[in-house]
Parts: sequence; C-alpha cells; structure tokens
Amino acid sequence: MKWITRAHIHVDRVACPWLITRFIDADAEFIFVAAGLVNKVAAELDAIPFDAPGVELGHQDGHCSFVTIINKYGLKDKALLKLAEAVDAADTGRMGDNPYAGGLEAVASGFGVRFPDDHENLDNQFGVYDALYAYFRTQGEKVK
Repeated sequence: MKWITRAHIHVDRVACPWLITRFIDADAEFIFVAAGLVNKVAAELDAIPFDAPGVELGHQDGHCSFVTIINKYGLKDKALLKLAEAVDAADTGRMGDNPYAGGLEAVASGFGVRFPDDHENLDNQFGVYDALYAYFRTQGEKVK
C-alpha cells in the first residue's frame, strides 16, 4: 500500500513509517510531498495520508499521529505503547513528560541535518526506533 505525508520528516513522520512497516504493512511505500499537496496527491495515487492536517491518521485529542495509528489499528503491545509515550511527548513539545522525548527530538534533528532526503533519513533512523522498542521489550514493567 502507498502511504503519504508531509516532506521534511521529523519525530512523528519517522516514527509513523516505522510503526506502519513493523506492525501494519510490511510492504508499505512512503511518499513525501509538500504539506499543501498531501490530500490531492493521496487521492491521485490512492495513498493513505498520515500526519498531515485534517487527515484521519493525524493528530487527535492532543496526541500525535503515532498514537492515532496505534489506536486505529488496535495495537496493544506494551513496549510499543511505551514507545508511543515517548514519541507523543517529543512530537507535541511535552519533553518533560517522558525521559526519552528529548532524545528522540535530538536524534530527529541530527538525522535531518545528516540526511536531508526523507527516504534516506527513514532508512537510517529506523534502527533508532528498533533499538528503543527492543529496550522497552526487555524492560517490561520496569520502564516508567
């Protein structure tokens, strides 16, 4: 399936493709366009829009798109939910709400400088999310 979002990815627009690929659509194809073109190009390409204003899989009730996607697809994995707390805090500017949020923001900023091409950025950042998810899996209930 094709998935589409805004170009110049950052925390949520990295975390969502990671989530989609790992838990929803292993063969996902990601398309990045200017913010004002997401809905138009989504319709033209029959792509699922995410993390863009006014889309079903966007920010809802003060939470980031990562949380919206988890809720939409009924994902219940405890480690994934811990990761969602970090992504949500980082993406919504609530760094003090989660000890990992500032790190995700810093990593996203650094990768954005190193890899301005969105696809290359995704390829390089997925390992960060794989590692953090693995950490939360090993920690179980110990992670606050």
